Amino acid sequence: MAGVTNKGKFRILGRYFQGVAFPTNFYVAMVTSAVAPVADTNTKSELTEIAAGNGYSTGGLILTRNSTDFDVLTEDDTNDRGLVQIKDLVWTASGGPIPASGGAARYAVFTDDNATQGSREVEDFWSLGADRTVSDGQTLTLQNLEIRLNEA
Repeated sequence: MAGVTNKGKFRILGRYFQGVAFPTNFYVAMVTSAVAPVADTNTKSELTEIAAGNGYSTGGLILTRNSTDFDVLTEDDTNDRGLVQIKDLVWTASGGPIPASGGAARYAVFTDDNATQGSREVEDFWSLGADRTVSDGQTLTLQNLEIRLNEA
């Protein structure tokens, strides 16, 4: 399960057609299965982020709007869509597991950079397929995360 939220669609259209300002950065955060992100998810406060510590920071990993962090941009005429792909994201557990406590990671969410963590807008999300816990010294790598815009 993955998808652009309705908030994400709204933001993409506003930025492109009305010149609404882009965030300086974006983030990919890890959340638990307590509440699954869906198309109607608006903010990170609606979800439960995994516990910080041992190599995971609250808010997740930062992404800058450039061709390094968003390393693939594709027009796909066969499937009638455009997509952008995010660079590989890596978390390494150090000093204990990730998450440090509580529920395991089940979803990755793409957010804006609002200074208030809970107010960060969820613009896209991806399922990890199962709950994930990373043992001390191990890594969790998310590869080829795509944000797709499809013909309806």
